[in-house]
Amino acid sequence: MSSYNRVILIGNLTRDPELRYTPGGTPVCTLRLAVNRPYLNQQGERKTDFLNVVVWRKQAEKCAEYLSKGRSIAVEGRLQTRDWEGPDGQRRYAVDVIADRVVFLGRRERAEDEFLEAGYEDFEEPVIEENHLPDVDDEINF
Repeated sequence: MSSYNRVILIGNLTRDPELRYTPGGTPVCTLRLAVNRPYLNQQGERKTDFLNVVVWRKQAEKCAEYLSKGRSIAVEGRLQTRDWEGPDGQRRYAVDVIADRVVFLGRRERAEDEFLEAGYEDFEEPVIEENHLPDVDDEINF
């Protein structure tokens, strides 16, 4: 049986995007996304999951330019795990969403309208080298 790793999420940014560049100059943007669960708990409250989203290349630069804290977005991508050793010697683990596509939802600014009206000519299909994040954990702290 083959497996399939695909996620689609809609949520709100909990902070402004963080744009960085790998040592090779590739843009990478990290987003922190709050996604409400689709049900209420026994106390009638809705729980929220907070997820790290990683966006690459030109799409990363567009996210950093046009998105800000509180903005609603839709993300399509895949889950990817990573691990590292913390300063205390303990093994740490994280699950990230590697975005193939980010759609800006809700209220738009004028400059963003011009970008969206131009269509997705600037959209580049992300290519993840060797199917994982580059070893830049020292420079990119999620």
